[in-house]
Amino acid sequence: MTSPDLRQSAPATQRNREPILEVLQQVLPQGTVLEISSGTGEHAVFFASYLHFCKWLPSDPSPAARDSIAAWRQDCTADNLYPPIALDARDPVWSVEQDELPESLQNSGFKRGEIGAIANINMIHIAPWSACLGLMAGAGRILPPSGILYLYGPYKQKGKHTASSNEAFDQSLRAQNSEWGVRDLEEVIAVAQSHRLSLLRVVPMPANNLSVIFRHDE
Repeated sequence: MTSPDLRQSAPATQRNREPILEVLQQVLPQGTVLEISSGTGEHAVFFASYLHFCKWLPSDPSPAARDSIAAWRQDCTADNLYPPIALDARDPVWSVEQDELPESLQNSGFKRGEIGAIANINMIHIAPWSACLGLMAGAGRILPPSGILYLYGPYKQKGKHTASSNEAFDQSLRAQNSEWGVRDLEEVIAVAQSHRLSLLRVVPMPANNLSVIFRHDE
C-alpha cells in the first residue's frame, strides 16, 4: 500500500513566489529566516532552493499544514530547509524562544539566536487581528538589531481599498469570519513601531498586493 500524499497546494503560491523572491533577495540578511504561518510549505521549499545565503525555518499552528510542509520538504534537495515546527503567532512565548527547543530543531542543529529575519506571507488578513499583534510582539522579542520582518499581502491605505478586487476580497473574508479582513497598512505600521520595528520599504506587488519590510531598531 502506498503512503498518502500529504502535500497540499495553494494556487496563489505559484503566482506570487517569484515576485516575492525578488524582494527577499534584496532585503534578507544572512542567518535563519523564520517563516510564520507557512501554510502548504510550497513557499518554504521554493525560497530555500534559491536563498542559499540563509536557512529557512517553516512553522504553522496546523498539524495538517506541518504534514504538508514535511511532505514537500522530502522532495527538496536544498540542505538549508529546517523541518517545520508548531508555532502560533499569538502565543506569548514562541517555541523558538523556549528553554527546551522542539526536538526536531535540536536534532537539526538549530541554535537559539540564529534567527535574523521573519517572513509572513498572506496571514494577517486571514486571521484575527490578535495574530498581527502577536506577530509584531514576537518579532520585537526575537529579532536582533537590524533584523528584518517581511510581510506580504493586500492592504488598505489611509482606510481605503487600493483596488475593487481587494474590496471584494475583503467582503468575502469577513463573510467567512467576522474577525478576518484586509488590514489598514497604517494600523499595521503603528503596531510594528510599538515593538521597535521601523518601516523600511513598501514595495508594490502584482495583483494589488504589497511587500512591507520592517527593521528592528534595538
